[in-house]
Amino acid sequence: MNIKLTKVIFYGSILLAGIFAPILFPAYTFQLALLWMMILFALTWDILGGQMGYNSLGNILFFGAGMYICTVVQIGMYYDVAEYTAHFGAVKVDFTSYQYFTGIATGLVVAAIACVIIAVIFGWIVFGLRGPYFAIGTLGVAIAAGELVGAWDYVGGGGGISLPNYPGGPADREMFFYNLCFISAVCTFVFLKWLYSTRFKLALNAIRDDEEKAEAMGIHTNRYKTIAWSFSAFFLGISGGIFGNMTGFIEPLEVAFPTVTFGIFMVLMVLLGGKGTLWGPVIGAVIFHLIKELTWTYLLGWQWVALGALIIINVVYFQQGIMGWAQEKWPELFGITLDETNSGTEEKILS
Repeated sequence: MNIKLTKVIFYGSILLAGIFAPILFPAYTFQLALLWMMILFALTWDILGGQMGYNSLGNILFFGAGMYICTVVQIGMYYDVAEYTAHFGAVKVDFTSYQYFTGIATGLVVAAIACVIIAVIFGWIVFGLRGPYFAIGTLGVAIAAGELVGAWDYVGGGGGISLPNYPGGPADREMFFYNLCFISAVCTFVFLKWLYSTRFKLALNAIRDDEEKAEAMGIHTNRYKTIAWSFSAFFLGISGGIFGNMTGFIEPLEVAFPTVTFGIFMVLMVLLGGKGTLWGPVIGAVIFHLIKELTWTYLLGWQWVALGALIIINVVYFQQGIMGWAQEKWPELFGITLDETNSGTEEKILS
C-alpha cells in the first residue's frame, strides 16, 4: 500500500475516533476530554525536555496562569472582578449565552498571548541555568506563582473562584469542553509536526547535544530556547483556560498550579513514551492516562504506589521510552536502515 495513503488512513482513523468517542462512550466524556489534555501536556513538555534537553519542572506555571488570566478576562468583560471574587457579600451573577461564549473565546486568546509574554520574561531569568539547576529553578517559579496567587484577594486568594455557569444542559456542556480539548490537542500536534520538519528542530537538537558547540556554530541559543518555551506556554495557556471552565471552580494549589500531579505527569508521560519524538509523548500520554484512571477507580488508596512502580519500571527498564525501544527492535518500521561499516559493525542511518 502507498505510504501516503497509509498515513491518510492512519490520521483519518485517529480523527474519526476522536470525533465519535464521546458519542459511543457518553459516560466517559470528561475522562476522554482529559486524555486529549494529557496529550497536549506531553507534547508541549517534550519541546524543551525532549527536543532541546532542558528538563523543565515548571511548565505548570503557564497552565495555571492561563487558567486565571482567562477567568479574569471572562468575568472582567462584564462585571467587577473584585466584587465577583469577594469572600463575603459576593453578588450572584448570571451570564447570558452571548456573554459566556464571547468571554471564554476572548479569555482563551488573551491567556495564550499573556502566557507567551510570561515565558519570554521568565526565560531571561531561568535560561541562565542549566542541568538540574534549570529544573529546580523552573519548579521554584511554579511553586512561587501558586503561593502568590493564593495570597491575592483580587482573584479570590486561597478561596478560589467559581467560574460562570455554562448556558446549556450537562450533556451539551460536556461535549462543548470535549471538543475544545480535542481541537486544542490536534492543533498542538499538527503545529509541532510542521515545526519538527523545519530547521528549528535541528537547532533545538544541536542545543541538546552540545550547547557550547551550538553557540560556536552561530546558533543564538537563548533565542531558540525562549521561542521554544513560548510555544509551550501558548498551548498550555489555552489548556489552562479550558480546564478551569471545565471544572467550574479553580483555586491556586490543587487546580491551577498542581506541581505534584499535572506538573509531574507531564514529565512521566514523555519519559514513558519516549523523549525527543513526535509520537512518543502521545503514546505515553494515552498509556499513562489509562493506567491513572484505572488505578484511581479500582485501586483507590494505592494509586500513588502504582504510579511510583510505573516510574521505577520506566527508569530501570525503558529509559529510552516505548518509542525508543520500538525503534531499536523494529528500526525498518521507522525509516532506520542498518548499514555494514568497514569494521564490520552496524551503524544506524536515518533514511
